[in-house]
This record gives sequence, C-alpha cells and structure tokens, in this order.
Amino acid sequence: MEELPKLAQELREFIIDIVSTKEGHLGASLGVVELTIALHYVFNTPHDKLIWDVGHQAYGHKILTGRKEIFETNRQLGGISGFPKRSESEYDDFGTGHSSTAISAILGMAMASKLKGRTEKQHIAVVGDASIVSGMAFEGLNHLGVTNVNALIVLNDNAIGIDPSVGALKKYLTNVKAGTAKDENIFECLNLNYSGPIDGHNVKKLVEELERLKQISGPKLLHIITTKGKGLKKAEEDQVVYHAPGKFDKITGERIKKPEMVQPPKYQDVFGHTIVELAEKNAKIVGITPAMPSGSSLKFMMDQMPDRAFDVGIAEQHAVTLAAGMATQGLVPFCNIYSTFLQRAYDQVIHDVALQKLPVIFCLDRAGLVGQDGPTHHGVFDLAYLRCIPNLIISAPLNEHELRNIMYTAQLGLGLPIAIRYPRGRGVTIDWKNPMKSIKIGTGKQVKKGTKIAILTVGHIGNEVSELIKKMGDPEEVGHYDMRFIKPLDKPLLREVFSNYEYIITVEDGVKIGGFGSAVLEFANEEKFTTPVKIFGIPDFFVDQGTIPETHKLAGIDFDTIHTYIKSTLNQCE
Repeated sequence: MEELPKLAQELREFIIDIVSTKEGHLGASLGVVELTIALHYVFNTPHDKLIWDVGHQAYGHKILTGRKEIFETNRQLGGISGFPKRSESEYDDFGTGHSSTAISAILGMAMASKLKGRTEKQHIAVVGDASIVSGMAFEGLNHLGVTNVNALIVLNDNAIGIDPSVGALKKYLTNVKAGTAKDENIFECLNLNYSGPIDGHNVKKLVEELERLKQISGPKLLHIITTKGKGLKKAEEDQVVYHAPGKFDKITGERIKKPEMVQPPKYQDVFGHTIVELAEKNAKIVGITPAMPSGSSLKFMMDQMPDRAFDVGIAEQHAVTLAAGMATQGLVPFCNIYSTFLQRAYDQVIHDVALQKLPVIFCLDRAGLVGQDGPTHHGVFDLAYLRCIPNLIISAPLNEHELRNIMYTAQLGLGLPIAIRYPRGRGVTIDWKNPMKSIKIGTGKQVKKGTKIAILTVGHIGNEVSELIKKMGDPEEVGHYDMRFIKPLDKPLLREVFSNYEYIITVEDGVKIGGFGSAVLEFANEEKFTTPVKIFGIPDFFVDQGTIPETHKLAGIDFDTIHTYIKSTLNQCE
C-alpha cells in the first residue's frame, strides 16, 4: 500500500515519456493514474470486469496489464490500439472508442454473472462526466437502478471531455462539488448507492473507498474528482490542447513546433471559417456540434456568434433532431458531426430529417480513413449507409473551393437535407478563400479528357488521382471525372463516359459495398451498359490503425495499387 504513490509517479512519468515522442492521447490517462492503480489493487481483474469509457483513459490500465514493453507501439501499424480492444488482451473487457457505452455493457456483464450464480464477481465501469450526459448512458442508468446486480459506476469528474463539458448535468455536478446542490441527489433518485465526491488523486482514500464498496451489494456510483493532465503542468493548464498534443518536451511540457511552412488549410478550418462568413450574411444560419467544437472548428462560430452556435454535449441523436426542429421553423442548421459519430444517430437522420424533407445541412468531418485512431474512428461507412435514404443529397467536394461552394449552395435553400463529407487533414489549395458560387445539385465535371480509361472519383481522393495521372505523364488514353455528388448521380455525364470509354475505374475512400462504385454499377445495369467497371474502395473488413498512407495501403486504395492497375489496363488497351 505504501508503495502505491511511488508507482503512480512512475506510471505518470512512463506515459509522459512515451507519448512525448510517439504522440497519442495524454491528458485523460494522466488524470486517472491513481484510480487505475487503485482499481487494479482492489479488484481481481480480469476475473472482475473493468470497462473504461471513453477508452482515451486506458493507457495506465494497458501498461499495468502486461503491455508496458510494447506500449511504444501504441496507435501504430501492427501495434497496440489507443483504445481498449477485446482481441488485444483478456484485461480489455469491452472495446470503447466511442463514448457512453460502458454502463449498458457492464450491466449486461453483471446480469450475465447473476444468471450464472457468480455473485462474488465485481463489475466496474469508469465513466467520464462528458460521457455520462449521453442518452445511452442515461438509458443504462435508468435500467441499472431497478436491478440488484453487483455493478459499480465510477464517475470520473474532471469537467472536460475533449472540450469542456456542457449542459445542466455539468452544472449540477459543479454544485455537488461545491456543496451547493439541492438536497436530493440525482443518482440516489435513480436508486444507485451514491458515495463521494472524493479526491481521485488520493490513492489511499480511493483504495479504502473501493474496498468498502466491494462489500456492498447492488448498483453503486462512486463520484471522484480528478484533474485532466495531472502531473504535467502544461497539460493541466491547457486541457483541450493536451488531450492529444502531438510531440512535446517531456520535462517542460512545451509542444515541439513544426517548422513554419505555408500549407493548405485543414478542411475543418475551411468549414469553420466559411460557416462564419455565410452566417454574417444569412441570419438564419445556426451551427450545432455534439461535443466537438475544437475538432470540427465550429468553435470559430461559437466564439464570434455564441447565441447561434451550440455544443450539445456527447449527444449525436439529440444534435440531429434538434437541427430538424430548428429547420421546421425556417432556420438553416449546419449539423457538424464526425462521419463515424453520425452512425450513432442513424434513425434520427431517417425518421426526423429525411422522411420529413427537412433541409438540415450535415457537414461530416473525418470522412474516410482517419489514421491512428483506427477502426472505431474510420469514417468509411457514410456513403453506403446514407445513399439508401430517400430525399437525401450526398456530396463529397474535391477541394476547399468546392467545400465552400457546396456550403454556399446548401444555405441558399435546397428543400431537402444534404450530407457534405470531407476528410481529416489538409486540403490542396494555399489561396483557398474563393468568392463562393452556387453549384447545380447532381452535377460532376471533367477534370481531364481521355480516350480509353475513365477514372471517376468523389471527394478529396480525386486530388491524389490527378497527381497519379500527372506522374504517369498525362497519358491521352486516361480521362478523369470529379463526380462531386454520390446522390443524385450526374446521369448525363455518366452516359457520356460509358459511351466513350472502354474501361471505367471508380475511386472512393468509403466501403465498396453500397458506396459510390456500387451506385455507378447500378446505373450501368439500369442503362444496359456493358463497359467493365473496376471499383477501388474499402474492402469488406475493418481497416486497422496506422498512418493515413499506411491505412490506404491496407485498404488497397493507395497510389501504387491504383497506378499498377491503370498501367496494366493501358497495356490491354494497346
């Protein structure tokens, strides 16, 4: 017991040491070092079940459960995941890359133990204060409170997720900490045995309290207060930046500045600046994000127009239906959600938006393969899961100018909802602030004329295809078309292409099944074209983590694979 504070110091130093050079998530794991040690000290994992929600907090857990020697491979190709992963270790009881799933999952495990008569087994879920506000977390708490299973929820309250936590529950927890909350405790009202708040950095006190709670049957909630980034001054002072700071000096905490270069902007920043520009002229525009104001750059609008831009917390379903409600009253809502997070609000897109033809503008950031966050965060399913929904327009702009133009077009009024998808990372245009102009919905454009092979692309990956064609010496046989819209397709342009080329290649950074290439094949079948179509897209498996070029190679949509196919097809043409 007396060695635990020293272990906490060593664990902190180890995490800082590795993350400072290898990058990754930092602040969340530093904040739960004492809790991690106390949980593994008191409970008999993996016999006792332990879930981390969100998995950003689990670095210490991974290091203490046999992965210290390989921790430097964290988030790298072939290395360990940045999140708990069932296939990686018996100590990772549930995969948690997205938030707010742990209460339901731990309740499921606890109910299973009860059914099997394993009453001695312990079940613990660590849930952040930003995660617990999600609808699914409340659904889990609501059920948990009417069971008598052996489950402990540890509420890790540090008042921040990736950005500062928001909402009425955050205010309530602040009052609990200050001792000014109303007499009734919300968790006790939900029939949970509540204890706390206690200092989450006092390992001795944590061990004592966990030992006490271990003896109490039924559903329990322990409220602990922690500081995100604890132990690194810079990370404590700037918790948003040090959530995932990149490389930094492990002694001072100063981030290592990359050499100043004139680079194209990040797509998220193009979105963020453009919505402000549009909103200055169109008073009906509002912005909505579920807990991602910094990541999506809606923060620019929140800073300049705080009454018209809303962070609704980790609540994607609410974000979509809130936007739908606003649209019924004549507002122009830009609902800005990461592609992989919109999956969590699928029914709302169908039932609340598309079915009612409400003109919500979905801006889907992080579309395509996102790199080292891995399969929980790759935004590769959106084209397939959205394409089958009636009344929904789907666009993937080629570059920054196109993104600005489609945002401009959408806010003029389309009478239907639209999804605009763009990737993580930088665009291709240094001078990107073009005067915006309207685009005709469902129209593509010819980038380069050819004679034998036509390459059809959607979105940013079209720039890589253009580069590929240039590196091949601009062969006159190869044409390139930026289709811009996945739905509706530009059928006149496709008829022209199918009538004039011998081979068609489609390239997308989404899943092959049901995606853009599938749409082109469906068109060819309807129109009775027999021209062969080769689809480049994400195959039918979950692509692992790695850098974006590495993940493109894993998926077979990298430069070399496409280049080899074009060359062999050109040889057939000859």
